[in-house]
Amino acid sequence: MHSGHVTIATLVIAGVLLQAQATVPEVKLPASPRGTAAIQVGGSWSGSGDDRRYTGGSWITVDYGRPILRGRENIFGAGATYGKTVNPDAPLWRAGANDTTRLTTQVPLEIGGKTIGAGVYNVFVDLKENAWTLVLSTQPVQPKYDPNDKVLLYGTYNYDPKFDVLRAPMRLSTSTMSIEQFTIGFADVKSDRGVLYMAWDRTVGSIDFTVRK
Repeated sequence: MHSGHVTIATLVIAGVLLQAQATVPEVKLPASPRGTAAIQVGGSWSGSGDDRRYTGGSWITVDYGRPILRGRENIFGAGATYGKTVNPDAPLWRAGANDTTRLTTQVPLEIGGKTIGAGVYNVFVDLKENAWTLVLSTQPVQPKYDPNDKVLLYGTYNYDPKFDVLRAPMRLSTSTMSIEQFTIGFADVKSDRGVLYMAWDRTVGSIDFTVRK
């Protein structure tokens, strides 16, 4: 009798486990989810313990689309086809996917020897093998993609170089890991400086910036 109760209990537990396994959680994401990189610079910490606070900082953010490898290898290619997989039909890469990548800074920044004011900038990369160039632009963007709009920017569609405010060479390095999802981030951040980097697959492009007043 006792063994029968154990068997029934085992069957009930097994049924619950099978039902749990059959219920797959729904995930609603686009093929290239949006991402944000953000830091604060120029502030200071005060107080102690639970009252410790960071105040007076200014934000620098990047909003961008994050494409995923999904089994693709050597995403940037080589030789004459370098960059064509990620950027097949535009003069510059949008440094991400879908909507134009946008950098917002509350403070002036010096990048590549040139200072840009506080504001919002489009972010592009001129992809050349072993030579990436960061491009910042102020070209007005489309609020929503309209293929009939031949003036306002979407991604790099309708890109017009007359709006460029900065072009600066980036450093390139090789990651020991294959980075699955395109990532923009900040590294080695101090109160008045840092590094902006872009990483995907085994390629990492980076560039220094300095906070100006």
